[in-house]
Amino acid sequence: MLWTYVRPYRLRVIGAAVALVIAAASVLAIGQGLRRVIDHGIAKGNPGLLDQALLGLLVVITVMALATYCRFYLVTWLGERVTADIRRGVFDHILELSPAFFELTRTGEIISRLTNDTALLEVVVGSSASFALRNFLLMIGALIMLAITSLKLTTLVLICVPLVFLPMMIFGRRVRKLSRASQDRVAEVAAYIDETLHEIRTVQAYAHEIHDRALFGARVEAHFTTAQHRIRLRALMVTQVLFLAFGAIGVILWIGGHDVVAGRISAGDLSAFVFYAVLVAGAVGAVAEVFGDLQRAAGAAERLLELLATPSAITAPATPAQLPVPARGAVSLTHVTFAYPTRPATPALRDVSLEIAPGEKVAIVGPSGAGKTTLFQLLLRYYDPDQGNLTIDGVDHRTLDPRVLRNAFALVPQEPVIFAASVADNVRYGRPDASEEDVIAACRAAYAWEFIEPMPDGIRTELGERGVRLSGGQRQRLAIARAVLARRPVLLLDEATSSLDSESERLVQLALSELMREHTTLIIAHRLATVQNVDRIVVFDHGRIVEHGTHTELVARDGLYAKLAALQFGI
Repeated sequence: MLWTYVRPYRLRVIGAAVALVIAAASVLAIGQGLRRVIDHGIAKGNPGLLDQALLGLLVVITVMALATYCRFYLVTWLGERVTADIRRGVFDHILELSPAFFELTRTGEIISRLTNDTALLEVVVGSSASFALRNFLLMIGALIMLAITSLKLTTLVLICVPLVFLPMMIFGRRVRKLSRASQDRVAEVAAYIDETLHEIRTVQAYAHEIHDRALFGARVEAHFTTAQHRIRLRALMVTQVLFLAFGAIGVILWIGGHDVVAGRISAGDLSAFVFYAVLVAGAVGAVAEVFGDLQRAAGAAERLLELLATPSAITAPATPAQLPVPARGAVSLTHVTFAYPTRPATPALRDVSLEIAPGEKVAIVGPSGAGKTTLFQLLLRYYDPDQGNLTIDGVDHRTLDPRVLRNAFALVPQEPVIFAASVADNVRYGRPDASEEDVIAACRAAYAWEFIEPMPDGIRTELGERGVRLSGGQRQRLAIARAVLARRPVLLLDEATSSLDSESERLVQLALSELMREHTTLIIAHRLATVQNVDRIVVFDHGRIVEHGTHTELVARDGLYAKLAALQFGI
């Protein structure tokens, strides 16, 4: 997965690799410089040779420092760039997933994968991978230099190296599993934070803070316990690797010391050998430490791959159809049956057939759970029907690109959605290219201008998270302004005036009356007083259409609608 995102930056990878090789070679050259200083400078008592050896050593160190700078810059840049690309790729994929996915996955879990998991991958790409490769090269190079210096001692080192890697093989898989579990616990913590803060008013209204502290504490402690197990195993692995590596150096130094005394090798050779042996031991220890990071990143990559591999239940066909231009706004449902994926045994709609002509105003009424909102969700193709089909202007909705289909609808939900942005950005949501004049005109049409104009920065005023600076009625009127500006052929109004006071409701009803003259309009209505003048009322009950007609006709039939009207109007 990582290579897919690293591939576009191959030149920087090559540059970092060259710098890495030069830096590693420079470190190895230091050992030869050390040998030359001891054997040709100090041992022979020649100041000139000593000066030359030290000067050469300084040059090597300078080259190493410059190569290290290049490697560090290029690799760190690569880590940041690749992480940004991964986050964008995952977020782009998430936006394509259908609402069915979000019914089963908590928002905090997704946020954790986008932030914590990608941060772990950044550590690997931006430091750990190059650090591991650098130490691996140092280990291989140092082993070669050891063989050149003393074949006998090198044989001893080669016997010890597999023993040093043994703990990494034993503990590595367990560390990876615990790393994955630790990331899962972090996601649970993030999900609980997101849910609690989102509903903070309800938390405080019910004085639930003590219980939330306890529940959050339990999740934090679960994460700590998992992390503790992972840390203990990783520490044990690193300790064993270092003990074996430097214990082997001690043995080699003892044997090599006897060889110097016996005259079989020079003091410079032994010094160089010990230097290279320390490099091998340090490299193995460093790889052991980085190995833990790699295992954590592997667990994070698994979680990201799961997300990226999740298919969307709603996709565009290979060759999508097109809606007529201009769109007329005719809607047709034929024998539609649908059950939510989480409740497959309980259909939300049962054999629904409905024809809505262009420009017609249709109210959808019925008791709670009758299927009204489900109808809107199918029209917007958040889900596909289990049976039957749905057409827009005679075109089967499954043959359309979902974006093209949804561009035919303007939605005003019962709970208006306001983003943490300015007034203008919120109103422009359906038409990002709209001018300020268009935004202001839409606000006037929705009778929102009366509270926007006195704001400190007018339509540039920031509204805060979820529009906390607005009242419920103001948020609703802003949502209506958004639908006005969008200019879509079909309006979906989910009790769009439910949050307004009497005066605001009267004004907005006038605005909606003007707007609905040019659009096909479907209105979910709980307050029947708002829909008495529509062209037709369709009554739903238990997922079926049980009645349809005008307000007067339905009251006269004395059916479900008449009972609902009697409850509200006392008739």
